[in-house]
Amino acid sequence: MLSRSSFTSLVVGVFAVYVAHTCWVMYGIVYTRPCPAAAADGAAGGCVWPYLARRPKLQLSVYTTTRSSIGTESNIDLVLNVEDFDIESKFERTVNVSVPKKTRNNGTLYAFVFLHHAGILPWHDGKQVHIVSPLTTYMIPKPEEINLLTGESATQQIEAEKQPNALDEPVSHWRSRLTLNVMVEDFVFDGSSLPADVHRYMKMVQLGKTVHYLPILFIDQLSSRVKDLMVINRSTTELPLTVSYDKISLGKLRFWIHMQDAVYSLQQFGFSEKDADEVKGIFVDTNLYFLALTFFVAAFHLLFDFLAFKNDISFWKKKRSMIGMSTKAVLWRCFSTVVIFLFLLDEQTSLLVLIPAGVGAVIELWKVKKALKMTIRWKGLRPKFQFGAYNDSEKKTEEYDAQAMKYLSYLLYPLCIGGAGYSLLNVKYKSWYSWLINSFVNGVYAFGFLFMLPQLFVNYKMKSVAHLPWKAFTYKAFNTFIDDIFAFIITMPTSHRLACFRDDVVFLVYLYQRWLYPVDKSRVNEYGESYEEKLKKKAHRE
Repeated sequence: MLSRSSFTSLVVGVFAVYVAHTCWVMYGIVYTRPCPAAAADGAAGGCVWPYLARRPKLQLSVYTTTRSSIGTESNIDLVLNVEDFDIESKFERTVNVSVPKKTRNNGTLYAFVFLHHAGILPWHDGKQVHIVSPLTTYMIPKPEEINLLTGESATQQIEAEKQPNALDEPVSHWRSRLTLNVMVEDFVFDGSSLPADVHRYMKMVQLGKTVHYLPILFIDQLSSRVKDLMVINRSTTELPLTVSYDKISLGKLRFWIHMQDAVYSLQQFGFSEKDADEVKGIFVDTNLYFLALTFFVAAFHLLFDFLAFKNDISFWKKKRSMIGMSTKAVLWRCFSTVVIFLFLLDEQTSLLVLIPAGVGAVIELWKVKKALKMTIRWKGLRPKFQFGAYNDSEKKTEEYDAQAMKYLSYLLYPLCIGGAGYSLLNVKYKSWYSWLINSFVNGVYAFGFLFMLPQLFVNYKMKSVAHLPWKAFTYKAFNTFIDDIFAFIITMPTSHRLACFRDDVVFLVYLYQRWLYPVDKSRVNEYGESYEEKLKKKAHRE
């Protein structure tokens, strides 16, 4: 059986291999090997040449239709036409698009983007390229927030314009942005080893003895965000569409294709539009160099999360005594973790934040069971709870714990009740449940650090911190500093963002106490043993 240290070394080794492999894969994505024969022979066989190198005069046309494929110009609407299209010049234009009745009744509207020779209709041009993208998507609308006492709505909406669907049913939303790219590099591909990601966007033509690929047209789906979506009402006849264009390099194009495929895979695994949008935001709203840093930070966050959970579980699994441990602090951590999880769930926060919070809540519930020495016995379908007895040393710790909580309650309860009353009068919520969860979580975030005071008070009275799980604390501290970085990258409630910085302060106080109270080798540790007892047992065996 692997020891704890060897298992940790194995995990760290696997993590290092994973990071190295990912770096190699990323290098393979952004770097494409050119055709080796192109430099030696201008008409080398096996090479695929760029048609854009001929500098053709191009035109960009955007059409809309309710059909996913078109053969002629019937039943389509031209919404944008750029006659002298310059692939090197970026632009952004907003046009009004007519919304057909079928689309207003939860139907789909498609955008057909054509890049073709100037002065020729797309379906008459044998060298045109086109790409299709839906301008609508289905999503559950966000519930309207109201003042729970007065019933006043946060937005003045006309009831007749609202969709008749229930709030838990998805309705059609309008994608108000369409971002286009053309790969502008005069890159010569090796026909025998075309990258699979780019190949599906390429259209080949034979010109004389050489094969050329037509301009690679790409729609940036990552730039289509949830914040740009608009609910389509039955009374809507026109909606705005912002069409933006910019050139793109081959390396970034390949990277973007892989990221779009990754987001699509997440949606196939059950991620909602909003969850996928959080991942999009990481790529779109972040500088590429900062994005690379984010990848390494996220990888280390995952490693430290695993090691913190592992050491925390190991600490509590072997713990036989609650000497020096604040039971009230354990109960509070459990309560606050569960409340935060329910709050993040109610706010429909990204799964990147929600899943670790859920795992942490389960672990905290298990720790409460250990702290209270609770056993559960089932009599049929009815559980029976039994609690173990505390020894004299543990009772002394409980006295310190109760004393700290007594003084703390004089400050904490009025603040929490006052904050809940103020938010009820001045803030709008979706429901009474939403208000209750928000009131609890605001108390947790604003005054949660106060509940660490009982443990600090117990440490002060016992003049020791040897009973605390320092390995787990250390890994959690690393993650806290990483969370400070993620607080500016991943979308999350402001109160949750501020709590990341609050945890920094709490850990620094624990570090000060660790320095203030040196280790007493005669005191029992978290496993009910002392350093001197171990030496005696070792000498006796010898």
